[in-house]
Amino acid sequence: MVGVNNASLFFADRAIFNEISFIINKQDRIGLVGRNGAGKSTMLKTLAGLQALDSGTVSKPMGLTVGYLPQDMDFISGRTVWKETESAFENNLKIESRIERINHELASRTDYESEDYLKLLDELNDLNMELGLLDASTIEARVEKILLGLGFIASDFERITDEFSGGWRMRIELAKILLRNADLLLLDEPTNHLDIESIQWLEDFLKTYAGSVVIISHDRAFLDNLTKRTVEISLGKVYDYKAPYTKYLQLRQERREQELAAYQNQQKQIKDTERFIERFRAKATKAVQVQSRIKHLERMDKIEVEEEDTSGMRFSFPPAPHSGKVTITVKDLKKEYDDKLVFDQVNLMLERGEKVSLVGKNGEGKSTFSRLVIGEQPTSGTIELGYQVKIGYFAQNQAEILDKNKTVFETIDDVAKGEVRKKVRSLLGSFLFSGEDAEKKVAVLSGGERARLAMCKLLLEPVNLLILDEPTNHLDIKSKDILKDALKRYDGTMILISHDRDFLKGLTDKLFEFSKGEVKEHLGGIDEFLASKRAESITEWEEQKTTAVSSDKKGSKSISKNNYQDKKNFKKELRMLKSEISKAENKIEKLEEKLKGLNIALKAPDAYSDNQLLADWKTYNDELEVIMKIWEEKSEKLTSVEKQLKKFD
Repeated sequence: MVGVNNASLFFADRAIFNEISFIINKQDRIGLVGRNGAGKSTMLKTLAGLQALDSGTVSKPMGLTVGYLPQDMDFISGRTVWKETESAFENNLKIESRIERINHELASRTDYESEDYLKLLDELNDLNMELGLLDASTIEARVEKILLGLGFIASDFERITDEFSGGWRMRIELAKILLRNADLLLLDEPTNHLDIESIQWLEDFLKTYAGSVVIISHDRAFLDNLTKRTVEISLGKVYDYKAPYTKYLQLRQERREQELAAYQNQQKQIKDTERFIERFRAKATKAVQVQSRIKHLERMDKIEVEEEDTSGMRFSFPPAPHSGKVTITVKDLKKEYDDKLVFDQVNLMLERGEKVSLVGKNGEGKSTFSRLVIGEQPTSGTIELGYQVKIGYFAQNQAEILDKNKTVFETIDDVAKGEVRKKVRSLLGSFLFSGEDAEKKVAVLSGGERARLAMCKLLLEPVNLLILDEPTNHLDIKSKDILKDALKRYDGTMILISHDRDFLKGLTDKLFEFSKGEVKEHLGGIDEFLASKRAESITEWEEQKTTAVSSDKKGSKSISKNNYQDKKNFKKELRMLKSEISKAENKIEKLEEKLKGLNIALKAPDAYSDNQLLADWKTYNDELEVIMKIWEEKSEKLTSVEKQLKKFD
């Protein structure tokens, strides 16, 4: 469908792409991977037409539509969430606006046989047909479905987008892209600002998406569950694997071993050839052979092997100081802001060494709970820390609140105490800040570097209760794996907030679900929790289907009486509306036929002196306007009733 053909792009003297070629097929699900700086985001920009190549081409079929979500973007202010999302249908809205203008113009004109009038009628007919092909009647339902799936609630729809954080506004941009039904979706870290439920919803949505999808993501589970193909960018080349991410890692290792063996063989051959040349260069009898070997070396296609990135954080959390058996006790905890209830009646207890995770949609109170534990005052209820409990806290925005005017070294040295101050440079080296890197200003650090620096601060003194709120934001997959390994070895109590399923897997053995003002405890890890939630949903669906069939065939009363009666009432209303709409349409057809005859009669030169003719025309026209309004109201009501009925299916 889309072909990248011998594409080359250079930044200064460095090749980002060097004569690379690959094809994106229809309905492909591709994970685009590579080291930081390899050119992944640049490739998406190239595919989107926003980055020009130095040579080569990107071929696309005529009419191909592309939806591109970058990591960062500017937002439009002043619109509601609904209006901003609805702007995805800009073409539809333009057509509807043009139809409205034409209808208004036709209503005020009387030159029914003129060429301009007939042109307007033709344009109106074409526009209505185009609108029908664009499925404009389902826009409202589609907007609602996408917004709800991405975590918004109905009361958010009429709020101004300026009231939302950057993460939520990125969700709106993602919603707009999904609604456009582009032939090719290019998504750069789409899960960065999503909670677990929204990530799962996005997975399911993209699995059945009609177009092709190319994704950059550091969420291993997301890539494994969605992609069937992995394209790696490395040293200006591309390597195409017909496998999801985890399988790709295995295949990549096999490829590297083969490349390394070929590289070593070639290097041996080069050295042998160079020795021959050096040995016999001065001998006239060997001149032909020497020149032949020199030319052979010049023509040789040198094998390059990407240098293995062995850099990585190397650290362990200090041993947890001794504390009492009970680390934290929460009783009847309640929190509300400006009369908005966050949660109520929260009761839980954590013992020494327990590791738990807090899960749930964004805005349900997980971060609020963590702040209450470290000292923010609750509305009511109590939080009691156990004997000699010391807290280490990593806030969700920890990396963003670092002092940008300080150097990396100063950030750690200014808060280090005692013996730790003697080991600051060694500690920074463990987090990949060695040599000159330690003297960099925080302001020039990347998001991943700031996250590592913020994590480094946690190691400055031993703690026995570690509270981590989204610690993997901005960390690549390798860094996340190192952090996960360190947390597994940590021997204190831990409360972890994360939406990264792969990171949570095997890390905690208990979860607390925050949902609709309540906090529920779930034993087991993230896999068990997600499996139970999905099974619960499917079971409910299957039970509803079963009881519906049973009720139809056997008259079973397993469906609640209220639901059955509601469905019956909706069906009755549906039949009545269809009948009324049919009658209105027949009436409209007859009135339009009468007006057509009167319009012909009014073309006669002396027609406008016939008062009765004019009176009849006005009577029928007024009646048509009334019946058209009734038809519109009944049609809107019909759509609403049909939506309600779908909820019972």
